Amino acid sequence: MPQIPEKIHELTVGQLAARSGAAVSALHFYESKGLITSRRTTGNQRRYHRDALRRVAFVRAAQRVGIPLATIREALAQLPEERTPTREDWARLSEAWRSELDERIKQLGRLRDHLTDCIGCGCLSLENCVLSNPDDVFGERLTGSRLLVERAASAQHTPREQQREPEDCR
Repeated sequence: MPQIPEKIHELTVGQLAARSGAAVSALHFYESKGLITSRRTTGNQRRYHRDALRRVAFVRAAQRVGIPLATIREALAQLPEERTPTREDWARLSEAWRSELDERIKQLGRLRDHLTDCIGCGCLSLENCVLSNPDDVFGERLTGSRLLVERAASAQHTPREQQREPEDCR
């Protein structure tokens, strides 16, 4: 891995890519999403402050655990510009993400369990399968197209103020 002399305070996109392990196109993408910033030289070349190296590492670590880029951007916005994120910053921000990740893990566990049931059943029924039709509140009463026709017909005959959603939708 190429070393950057201490006296160099800015990196080219190639240097940043080589040091961070991220592709140049990924760095351009991160910049377009507001995750890192650069300045332009008179020759219109990007120059990144040294702290961008740690920010890229921060972004990639957060992405690896499934944090969306918008959430990462919000987290980085809490940090002062041109300051390298510290271990304490990571601990504080990652703690905020812990409950979100725990919920996702629970959802994936339920999905895995349903997938096993589905493989055992093999039906892949669009009416009954919890994978193909999750949280279907109307499935036992009506099919989708009949429900839409029924709601459209009642909407034509009922004043707007009196129209209500079915109790199952609330």
